[in-house]
Amino acid sequence: MDPDTDDDVLDAVGPRLRALRRHRGITLAGLAVTTGVSESTLSRLESGQRRPTLELLLPLARIYDVPLDDLVGAPRTGDPRIHLKPIRRHGMTFVPLSRRPGGVHAFKMIIPARPEPLEPSPQTHEGYEWLYVLSGHLRLVTGDRDLTLPPGEAAEFDTSLPHWLGSADGGAVELLILFGLQGLRAHVRTEIDADIDTDRSTPGRS
Repeated sequence: MDPDTDDDVLDAVGPRLRALRRHRGITLAGLAVTTGVSESTLSRLESGQRRPTLELLLPLARIYDVPLDDLVGAPRTGDPRIHLKPIRRHGMTFVPLSRRPGGVHAFKMIIPARPEPLEPSPQTHEGYEWLYVLSGHLRLVTGDRDLTLPPGEAAEFDTSLPHWLGSADGGAVELLILFGLQGLRAHVRTEIDADIDTDRSTPGRS
């Protein structure tokens, strides 16, 4: 890699860090508390006035829970894995985790932070959906139910019912989704399932 390319990579780190922090709904002050790096240093790092160093990037990679390579945008040379491209729809990002046709499809869904939570606009389509909240607080509207799911909660529902997913408090939300056609469903053994799934047999708690 030539020096000019190195400079380009380093220059892109600041904007990438700012976008990641805002996407996660974290303030500079809050990030300073959790990383131990001063707010002024973080601000200069994001604006490009401070050169990124390993000492600064390591705590940020831990807080954001991403590989260090992702922070600097390093190419994955020699990586045999297939890196699937994110899909952006309705202001949300879907990262496909499976590629085979038919069957159940897996996605990671990212709902960005907003100053004010969106109003639900339920839609319907054929299929069945299972979801698990990784971070943030998800608002799930399905049929006549309006639920808030914290991290670690799971739910499944028939997508032929009017449904909508969004942030419950305006903060960023990350979740895993399994989607299949009718008859292809994941079995979730939680109280959420008992609350949502009224017209199918309800599994018991584990």
